[in-house]
Amino acid sequence: MQNIYQSARMAAGLTQEKAAELLNISVESIRAYETDKRVPPNQIVSDMTDIYQTPHLALQHLRQDPLARNWLPDTQHRTLEQATIRLYRQIREFALNHRTDELIDIAEDGVIDENERPKFDKIMTELEEIVNTVYSLRIDGC
Repeated sequence: MQNIYQSARMAAGLTQEKAAELLNISVESIRAYETDKRVPPNQIVSDMTDIYQTPHLALQHLRQDPLARNWLPDTQHRTLEQATIRLYRQIREFALNHRTDELIDIAEDGVIDENERPKFDKIMTELEEIVNTVYSLRIDGC
């Protein structure tokens, strides 16, 4: 399996030397990042994302952190059209199924009791799917 930084650089059609020049870092640093000897700082990854034109690299980079991995969505690459249509459909279904009203009913007393927990968990799953689609749209729409 190829390193995420190397894959992004190669997809951009850049040599290590050219990437190092554009990123204003040493070729040795590029090699260290691409052979998993060092993890690049977030600012370098942000620059890579811009220079390589690979917005998904930022999310891949952040997902390597164990804490972030638990909180960041695992997005699927979709076309701009697919992501937009999926997001519209998900939001529409959420509204038509009155999930917002259900969430307000659950949250009104500030406690999620054992009877409300299954419904709350279902609502949270639907919201997480919407968030995943938003990330997919953000990444694939850049």
